[in-house]
Amino acid sequence: MPSFRISSELPVRPEDFWAGMSMDAVNAELMPFVRMTTPASWRDCPLPQWKSGQVLFRSVILLFGMLPVDVHALQLESIDPPRGFHERSSSWANRLWEHERTTEATAGGCIVTDQVTVVGRAPWLAPLMMPIYRFVFRHRHRRLQRLYANARP
Repeated sequence: MPSFRISSELPVRPEDFWAGMSMDAVNAELMPFVRMTTPASWRDCPLPQWKSGQVLFRSVILLFGMLPVDVHALQLESIDPPRGFHERSSSWANRLWEHERTTEATAGGCIVTDQVTVVGRAPWLAPLMMPIYRFVFRHRHRRLQRLYANARP
């Protein structure tokens, strides 16, 4: 199964990082390349209030915030702020989208790590898409570094 991992050190405590995590925060990381549609009740709902073990909602994945390219059924296996979450979702393109985001406390804040594993609906699809997924997650981490640049642990 194709997978990758990316980490960034941020000057924010894990508790504070997770306190600000919501779908609005996810879209702030993804834009301008990707935006996920979200029901109004989920946009600013803090991650610690989400339920695990069930599909929370379906999200249209919009390239550049406008062009629909996939529909993602968001499901979390576990949520454990301030340590992280384990998402195990599916979409039209991917039989499995597994995303684990963890935080580890450091003297200067925390290290945020994203591990992504993908199983495409067609055998050639995941290997074809992995460079794009890596690009998007590198972008997300650059955005995180900018969003938290002035934070204090």
